[in-house]
Amino acid sequence: MNGDSTQNVQNEALLEALKKEVLRKVLTKEAMERLGRVKMVNPVLAMQVENYLVQAYQSGKLRDVIDDAALKRLLEMLTRKRESKIRFVRK
Repeated sequence: MNGDSTQNVQNEALLEALKKEVLRKVLTKEAMERLGRVKMVNPVLAMQVENYLVQAYQSGKLRDVIDDAALKRLLEMLTRKRESKIRFVRK
């Protein structure tokens, strides 16, 4: 069983390294810094952004480098999407 957990740790480390490499390719320095600050405050949102960018890069949908302004728009879009799911039911 110990071999399986070692393999999982290696796989996770490899995936994390690949994700960081993709993010370095697609984000400007300023956007990387902003994503780092978002990660400190809201790690779940930062993970969503990272996963979105990696998937977009891998599928070829990401053609341009993401600058700080584009990252802000992406963050706004993702936070608005989450906020719109909240529904109050009054009785």
